Amino acid sequence: MSESDPRPASADDIRSRIDTGKPHSARFWNYFVGGKDNYEVDREIGDEIKEIFPGLVDVARTSRLFLGRAVRYLAAEQGIRDFLDIGTGLPTADNTHEVAQRTAPDARIVYVDNDPLVLAHARALLTSTPEGRTSYIDADLYNPARILDQAGETLDLSRPVALMLLNVLGHVGDHGRARELVAGLMAGLPSGSHLVISDSTATSPGMVAASEAYNKSGAVPYYVRSVAEITAFFDGLELVDPGVVRVTDWRPAEGAAAESVDAYCGVARKP
Repeated sequence: MSESDPRPASADDIRSRIDTGKPHSARFWNYFVGGKDNYEVDREIGDEIKEIFPGLVDVARTSRLFLGRAVRYLAAEQGIRDFLDIGTGLPTADNTHEVAQRTAPDARIVYVDNDPLVLAHARALLTSTPEGRTSYIDADLYNPARILDQAGETLDLSRPVALMLLNVLGHVGDHGRARELVAGLMAGLPSGSHLVISDSTATSPGMVAASEAYNKSGAVPYYVRSVAEITAFFDGLELVDPGVVRVTDWRPAEGAAAESVDAYCGVARKP
């Protein structure tokens, strides 16, 4: 996610911003999880990367399953009712609001993304239960103050909030800058709030090669990091067991098969 214009986008502006000539991470990921909201250019780089590293498809699938488990844990076991999901991506099955409101119909969710195709689909597809509320902000990760200000129109920021940053921090090339952005967002949330992060990691030659191929495609680059760098995002917070682990190892469903994927995650509480 890059710096964006602070003015609200019109429908015409949204359409004019959709670039079908270059791959985009949200559409690319949508292709990998079996969605239909992607273009030929996204499928081409997706197929190329499947040849280089077929395991990235498993990363996409298992990362989505982690989202569901994390949201259910927060809603059911921690009583969280306010969710701030930044870097939403294209709507598929079991989006954050759907998972949260199954457990807690009164849950409130704010999605944040600055991709025009995501924005266009989110306005049409992201609904809510009558008891809860779902809204969308056309903004990006580089403006925490604006995000928090606008999120406060839907969420109760005096109560614990779940901040979701799933497969988005890799777009911030500098690790120090990424940590600053995470810290800035968490600083605006009260005690008892939770940080949820998952990201692809540089834990195999195949994943590193896949990342390099994607970054050469003309898309906005996505940088895979070490497990230690992922863990550093949680500095100052209380990690929930089992800590920072592969997405498949975070509180897996009973009987779930163990899978070794190049994506790590964690959930942590703000003291």
